[in-house]
Amino acid sequence: MPEQPLSQYAVYSAIPTVQIDGQGNDKVTSLLLSLDMREQEGGMSSLEMRLTNVGSSPDGQGNMAFEDGTILKLGASVLVYAGDASSPTEIFRGKITALELVCKENALDLVVLAEDALQSARMARRTKTWDATTLTAMAQEVATNLGLTPVLAGLDTNIGTQVQFNESDLVFLRRLLARYDADVQIVGAELHASPRSQAQRNSIEIDLNSQLKQVRVVADLAQQVTQMTSTGWDYTQGQRISVSSQTTSLGPGSGQTGSAWLANAMATRSEQLGQFSNLNAQEAQALADAAYAQRSRGFVVAHGVSQGNPNLRVGTYLQLGGLGPRFSNTYYTTSTVHHFDTEGGYETRFAAECAYLGGS
Repeated sequence: MPEQPLSQYAVYSAIPTVQIDGQGNDKVTSLLLSLDMREQEGGMSSLEMRLTNVGSSPDGQGNMAFEDGTILKLGASVLVYAGDASSPTEIFRGKITALELVCKENALDLVVLAEDALQSARMARRTKTWDATTLTAMAQEVATNLGLTPVLAGLDTNIGTQVQFNESDLVFLRRLLARYDADVQIVGAELHASPRSQAQRNSIEIDLNSQLKQVRVVADLAQQVTQMTSTGWDYTQGQRISVSSQTTSLGPGSGQTGSAWLANAMATRSEQLGQFSNLNAQEAQALADAAYAQRSRGFVVAHGVSQGNPNLRVGTYLQLGGLGPRFSNTYYTTSTVHHFDTEGGYETRFAAECAYLGGS
């Protein structure tokens, strides 16, 4: 898959488009100094916009631009579009949760902080028992409570009785999804949740000295294992549980896995999961598979900066080219920061991981 141009034009405007309560506003656009939209695994994107809070009235008098509270106010909805301004792509949808006034030297700035719809899922703790439930049922209830459309896959296995004890819905959902190697993200007005092995938001290629501006890639054996084991006691069957995992559901990429490199370069290394109690062999196997996959995917980690690309999001299969035979590979994007400022323009900072390293 070749690198795709970011616009049909050789020169284009990448100034973000911001809507407040569903309406575009020229004052917000013209006074915007910088913008950062952050997202990571586990969901809940955040937005930080810095604007100069000094404007001029029609009679030429200087005044504070946003202090009347008619535009930027707590609880207002925010939509942000990025990329080519002639055909921008939505990167954030949420509500303003904080306002900050910054005064120093000759600057008077207003910082606007916002979070996406999962913000409501972290605000209240509760205690609840979920009987013979599935991750699908949990995610559907959270989505319904937030007014979101659930888009779910691969989470229908019965995981028994689960207790949400003095936890917010977001913390509880994140905790259970992580145990079964799954992730949750907000995409527009939808709540997406699926196992990591089935999560693929889109596919993008970026090449060094082209759209890939800079990158640092590390292949590290320190946390790699050749086997993950888990034990426990199944009280319903009256027997000991003992399972091991060397799962191959490791995400995109090609080459040798970290466990293979470890066995060849150093020695085999098995690790026991001691922090979980297992009710049955099925649960123990799921936990061991999740732990092994998470370790394996962290073998090769890339941190980079690309030209601003609104389609580079958490869950993107990111093909990095021009890095030589060992590191040129397809990575899974785990976090992004979409950054804009009036000096450097629009760029996307990312972290991505791969379970494979090329070479012999």
